[in-house]
Parts: sequence; structure tokens; C-alpha cells
Amino acid sequence: MKIKTIINSTILVFMFFSCSSDKDKLNRDAIGMENLSGLEFTQAERDTFLQTLSLLRGKYDTLRTVQIPNDIPLPLYFDPRIPGTEVPKGRERYLFQEFPTKRPDNIEDCAFYTIGQLAHLIRTRQVSSLELTEMYIARLKRHGPELLCVVTLTEELALQQASRADEEIKRGRYLGPLHGIPYGAKDLLAVKGYKTTWGAMTHKDQFIEETATVIEKLDNAGAVLIAKLTLGALAWGDTWYGGKTKNPWNTDQGSSGSSAGPGSATAAGLVAFSIGSETWGSIVSPSTVNGVTGLRPTFGTVSKAGAMALSWSMDKLGPMCRSVDDCALVYSMIKGSDGIDHSVVDVPFQVPVKKELRSLRIGYVESAFNDSSTIDNDRSVLDRLRDLGYDLIPIELPEFPTNSLSFLLNVEAAAAFDELTRSNRDDELVRQVKWAWPNVFRTARHVPAVEYVQANRARMVLSQKMSVLFKDIDVYVIPSFWGDNLLRTNLTGHPCVVLPNGFNDKGIPTSISFIGDLYMDGEVISVARSYQKGTGWHKRYPPKFK
Repeated sequence: MKIKTIINSTILVFMFFSCSSDKDKLNRDAIGMENLSGLEFTQAERDTFLQTLSLLRGKYDTLRTVQIPNDIPLPLYFDPRIPGTEVPKGRERYLFQEFPTKRPDNIEDCAFYTIGQLAHLIRTRQVSSLELTEMYIARLKRHGPELLCVVTLTEELALQQASRADEEIKRGRYLGPLHGIPYGAKDLLAVKGYKTTWGAMTHKDQFIEETATVIEKLDNAGAVLIAKLTLGALAWGDTWYGGKTKNPWNTDQGSSGSSAGPGSATAAGLVAFSIGSETWGSIVSPSTVNGVTGLRPTFGTVSKAGAMALSWSMDKLGPMCRSVDDCALVYSMIKGSDGIDHSVVDVPFQVPVKKELRSLRIGYVESAFNDSSTIDNDRSVLDRLRDLGYDLIPIELPEFPTNSLSFLLNVEAAAAFDELTRSNRDDELVRQVKWAWPNVFRTARHVPAVEYVQANRARMVLSQKMSVLFKDIDVYVIPSFWGDNLLRTNLTGHPCVVLPNGFNDKGIPTSISFIGDLYMDGEVISVARSYQKGTGWHKRYPPKFK
């Protein structure tokens, strides 16, 4: 059968090259691709490989008859570690702290409480999970249409989970601090029985009959899923098939993306916390403009099973909350392997205690604090850290042409949504501008496979340079959008905590980012938390929704 296929292919190639017009066209196409790739071959060299190109085209056509759903993973797994880097070992060292709280006269006053406060109210049975769930659902129904932050209310499921949580507590079975806590999830996470739309017109009626690992882990912890929240179509921006998700601080503006709904809903007190995702800024950006605290964990510490794939080597799932403490708790519940996502490694979550915290070496990117659009807010962060007793170390990020690697994301995304491009269904997506997925997918088809491989090898060089940087420091602080840091650390997989540090002159929150070494999420969380305590910025809420 194999010999027959080769003979047939050879005959087709011979027939193809017997037609001079077809050969001329292929020759022109080859010259065009050479120009796009910055290469130049002689005509003799070109004549030699033209027949092979025709054979390759036949292989492409055959491969395209194979149905490859979005949930089929790339079998080549990205590992952010450079050779010699060890995954931390040892026991978990994390203890969540409740915040003793009295039940308010009006249950809706709980809307902006932290998980620590809500957990105390539920554990001590001052408030039931059902009460909280009904309160948040009412707020989602009241404010969701204005903010356009909700794709689907999971009301039936939520009421069942809340009732079950209350029954378990009555029987003395308390599962921990997330027991009975209502939350929302970005609608790229599958939940059996509910639509998973990915924010896109092309998938608005899609049902995926499985439940994402992260959702299952939260269910096992007793949390209550009350809504699937918006994302920009196929995880870009804040515009989805239902409109533009709004920023509760100024509803004339969008909430940024692509975790637009989690940012907006959490900031407006419509959920106690949410789960977002980041490939290149999709937690950091909406956390910033909505004034919430976000954690982008080390790549490969949280399973992506059941989540829409955009870039297998860059996608990450993480919590968006009211405080660093809340992010730490949620991360402790969702991290770890599941036997499905083979890129995940099990790493102990170790948060330094106060005494250990003092020995951490904290760096700051010196030039960034002299060149920032939010310079006063950013410099005040350094002042606060010095007041806390930290001896800050000035550093600079190692030189590297990071932006030249950005097409890696585009190529992987184009592969993830190959069928959309080939079927022309990408025309159905709402955004049809130069910098939107339809055009990016088409452009990515022209990236040579060799350049994709070389870029990934260059990416390893970048990881080596960052590894050298972390020999002298443990954590560094940087304005969230300065230079290439956001792309750089998404490519290398380093963890980030982003949290509010003030407001700009238009009354919109600003943020600062803390970056840690690989798998040292506990260290970056600990430093960020020490800064956040006493600042009060995370306790400011949009007046219209408070």
C-alpha cells in the first residue's frame, strides 16, 4: 500500500511538471516565499526542490482530512527549565488565614469581602453558602447586563452546589476555606452540561461534555460555580460575540482582555473570585485596569485540561481575586498534575514565613522606575518596600530581542484554529481588523517551520539569561507594562503577581508586578503580600457597584 502511494504521488508530480504554466506558477510562489523569509536561492537550486514542494502540498492535503479537535495536545511539551534546573522538593508550607468577621445586617455587604472573611462566616455558620450564592447571582443578574461580563449563569448548578455545601457543614464535614464560596470562571473552561463558547461567534453554541480539571478541583474543595464569564473572542481583547465587556470603574471603557469577564465581575463584586488565563497579558492587563489582584503561576504548575488551547507552550490558568492572600489560597487548590496535561509538574507550594521573608533578595528594574507612565505610583511601591525593611537591589533585565519571538504565539494559535482559516469561518468573528485573530492566523501560515524551531531555540537562550539573573535575586518588582517584561516572562514561564498600586489621572486603577523564579510562586506571593498589607489599594471598589 505504501509503495502504491509513492508511485501514485510520483505520477502526479510528473503530470504536474509536464504543464509548464503550473511549474512557472510554483516557481513564482517559491520566489515569493523566499522573499518573505529573507532567503535567496539560485534557479538551479529552486528547480531541484520544486518537485519536492509539490509532494509536500499533497501531504498537507492528506493531513487536512484528519479531524484534529482543539483539545488534542501538541506532543512536544514546553519545559521552562534550562538544563541543570531542579524542581523544588519537600513538603507544602502554606497556611491560609481566616479573618474573623461578624455577619453584616445586609447580606449584600458581603459582596466585596475577601475569601478569608467569607470562609470564616461560612465555617462558623453565620452565613450559609446558599445565602451568599443567591446574593451573588442577584448581583450578576442586576449588573451583568450593563457590564457585559457574563456569558452563562450556572444558576441551577450553583444552587445545587451551595445546598450540598451547607448540608456537609451541618454534618460536620467542612472541606476547607473554599467550601461554599461562589466564584466565576472564564468561558474557555469546559463545564459539562453548559455551553463553552470561547467568546466567539463561531463557537457560541458549543457544548463540551467534560469538565476542566481546574473546575473539578474547585468542586472538590467545595467551591460554588455561579457563572461562566466573558473573554475576548478566542482569548484576545475584551470584545466577544455579545459586545465589549465594561470596566466597572468607567463603563464607557472596556475591561481589557482577554480575561475580561473575570476582571470586571471580580472588581464589581459579582463573584468572590474568578479563574482567568494568560498567554501574553490576559491576567495582568484586566487585573490592572479593573483593580484586582491576579496570579499568573509558573508555567506547568496548573493543568490546562478542559481549557481552550491557544498556545500550548504559553497558556497558563490562574486566579483573579481581591487580595494576594486569596490568590494564594485558590492556587493551592488548583495546582498539581492530573494525568491528562503532561506538561504539568508537581511542585510543593512553599510560602516563606516572616523570618524567611526578610532574607529574600528583592530586585527592582532600575531604568523602569525612571521611565514609566505611572512613575509616581510605581516609585511609591519602592518606598513602601524600603519602609518594610527590604534592601532593594537595582537590576536590569538581560538584553535580548524578545519581541522577535512574539510570532511563536501566533503560529501555535493558527494551528489551534487551523480549520477556522481553511473553512473561511474566521469571517464570522466579530473583530476583523489588522490586529485581530483572522488576519493573524492568515499571516502565521507564512512563517517557515524552520524559523519556528529556531525561535524556540532562541527562547531557550532567553531562559538561560533569565536564569543567570535569578542567581543574584529571588524576586524582582517592575511596572506591569514596562518594556518587554510581559512577553519575556510569559515566554520563559516565570510566575507573576499583579496588584493595584494606585490610580491614574482618569480614575482608573494602576498596577505593579512582582516576578519570581520558576516554581518559586510562594516567594513572589509572600513579597507581594507584604507590600499589599497596609496599602489599602485593593480595598478600593468601584463606587457605582458598591
